[in-house]
Amino acid sequence: MKKEDGYSHILKYTSIFGGVQGVNILVSIIRNKLVALLLGPEGMGLVSLFNSTIKLVSDSTNFGLSMSSVRNISSAFECGNEDRLISEIQLVRTWSLFTAIFGMLVCILVSPLLNSWTFNWGDHTLHFILLSPIIALVSLSGGELAILKGIRRLKILAIISIYNVILNLIISIPIFYIWRDKAIIPTMFLVALIQMLVTIFYSSHVYPYRIRFRAHFMIRGYNMMKLGMSFLVAGLMGSGCDFIIRSYINNVGSLSEVGLFNAGYMMTMVYAGMIFAAMETDYFPRLSAIKSIGSEMSKLVNHQINASVLLLSPLLVLYSVCLPIILPLFLSRKFLPALELSQIMILAMYLRAAKLPLAYIPLAKGNSKSYMLMESIDDIMMIVFVLLMYFLFGLKGAGYGMVIAAFLDYLTLNVYMKLRYRYTLDKRSFLFFFVQSLLGVLTYLIVSYLDSFWYWISGFILFVLSVGISCFFFQKYTEIFSQIISSIKNKLHG
Repeated sequence: MKKEDGYSHILKYTSIFGGVQGVNILVSIIRNKLVALLLGPEGMGLVSLFNSTIKLVSDSTNFGLSMSSVRNISSAFECGNEDRLISEIQLVRTWSLFTAIFGMLVCILVSPLLNSWTFNWGDHTLHFILLSPIIALVSLSGGELAILKGIRRLKILAIISIYNVILNLIISIPIFYIWRDKAIIPTMFLVALIQMLVTIFYSSHVYPYRIRFRAHFMIRGYNMMKLGMSFLVAGLMGSGCDFIIRSYINNVGSLSEVGLFNAGYMMTMVYAGMIFAAMETDYFPRLSAIKSIGSEMSKLVNHQINASVLLLSPLLVLYSVCLPIILPLFLSRKFLPALELSQIMILAMYLRAAKLPLAYIPLAKGNSKSYMLMESIDDIMMIVFVLLMYFLFGLKGAGYGMVIAAFLDYLTLNVYMKLRYRYTLDKRSFLFFFVQSLLGVLTYLIVSYLDSFWYWISGFILFVLSVGISCFFFQKYTEIFSQIISSIKNKLHG
């Protein structure tokens, strides 16, 4: 049987960016551990609220340029028209500057509202005003990253990612050590400033930094913004979802519970990011290159689903079993109340691995309204079920709410993509997703109801089963193991 080249390509680029994410995760673990010890759950909760505010305002004011510009630049890059490419890059930089200024002004104007929505104690309006320069820095960095993605400078993106996370550690920890929670906003500003400078330094070496203010240039930018409006709404819904959930927990529960929720969310999402990072960087441009809908597109999407699910699933089983050790090790024992929440959230990661390749289809086809519709439905379901389940069952309920919302979103996406783009989930993809998800559910039951000896034995058996299923698939349908063996032999004989 002929091996399928698509999987080898996915594995190659997933390993590259997974490796980069591995470095990022290692440094982030060190930073989060130190920040958790210095600030505690309440301090982490405050950081979470400010970060969700930055994301909300940034997504509300960038007009979706970070998404629409990647598509435009990528199209110019594929055509090989250097003049058009340079023009598109200058267009993105000019409008990134505009959105940076606009976002900063909006943050200042709505700061009293943000204070009343987020806190039920004290006046924090000044804190939100001080976040406004960070909005501008994030917008400028986003424009430069979009340029690098569009021209496929993947190595530079990897270098920037590593430098940013290392500099974040070097800058933030000494300041937090001296001033603790008083240093939260100044530290966030310094980190955002350094990240912007690093990003512009590398991107301007590829294409020198220039902006233009001519009238026809403004019109072209306006047209690009109209394309990005649906991305803006979708981004606004997503960041608004995060903001609403954390603000609700802060008002109904406490700032400490916000910190615990954020810790559970962070501990779950950070490892899944190893797989998901490769998707946006490599999968999205390849999907965009397929002009037709139907069988060819379905094949690529199913390949990505299989690779994501099979690479991620063994890690999720192992991670869930080891969380009682990992959580206090990576953060502190003060965050152990977030343990059960994290183990529940892991179930949502199986669904996320299977749904993300589908979610990129409207983006790749330039159908921003379809993307906006699907993302909005997902965010609304997330808000409804997380808030409802949190109200009924506390933090544990919030985790169940995320799983319910993720499951309904996965079903909705499959139906919509079938009707709109003639996408078909093949039997192989469904089989491996079902089996690995079933192992995930069994793992959750084990970590919830077994103790000591049987806990570790059962967890180890499920991990081995998950690894075995993934290895069987990759051996049968890819050349990956043959390539590894051949590489080892060459090195031994070399």
